[in-house]
Amino acid sequence: MQISMSVNGDQVTRDVEPRVLLVHFIREVLGLTGTHWGCDTSNCGTCVVLMDGQPVKSCTVLAAMAAGHEIRTVEGLATGGTLDPVQQGFMEEHGLQCGFCTPGMMLTARALLDRNPHPDDTEIRQAISGQICRCTGYATIVRSVQWAAAHPLAAPPAGDAGGAGETTPEEVTA
Repeated sequence: MQISMSVNGDQVTRDVEPRVLLVHFIREVLGLTGTHWGCDTSNCGTCVVLMDGQPVKSCTVLAAMAAGHEIRTVEGLATGGTLDPVQQGFMEEHGLQCGFCTPGMMLTARALLDRNPHPDDTEIRQAISGQICRCTGYATIVRSVQWAAAHPLAAPPAGDAGGAGETTPEEVTA
C-alpha cells in the first residue's frame, strides 16, 4: 500500500506492507536510524517519535496509521546546524551515558517543553515515566530538561566557534 506523511518537515511517499511498524518504516525505509528499536513491546520507550507533536511509541504504531500525519524524529530536532535546546541540555548536563534511550527521551522532553515551557521536577519525571534508562538513574536527564527549559534558544557553548571538538547534531542523535 502507498502511504504519505511528513517526516521532519519533508513529505515522503512510499509503498509499504500494511503490517510494517512505524519504527521499521523510519529506520529501514527512510534510513533514519536515530529512532531506536528496543523491547518491541512498548515498555522501554526507546522508539519514541513525535506524531503531530505528541510522543508515541513507534513500535506500537503501524506506518499506515501515520499516513497524513507529521512525524518528527531525533534527526529533526536540530535546525540549520543548531542543536535544539533539549539536545544541548543533554550535552551540558550529561543526560546520556550509553545513549540508547536518549533519542526517545529527547523527543519526549521536546513535547513536554512545547506544551509546558517551565515544568517542575515532578512534571519532567512524569513525562519520561514511560521510558526506561538503565544507565543514568534519571537525575541527569531531569537536569538536562531543566537546562533546556532555562535556555529555550540555546547557542553553542562559549568559545566554540566550530572546528576541532565541535559536536555535530548527528553525534548527539547516536
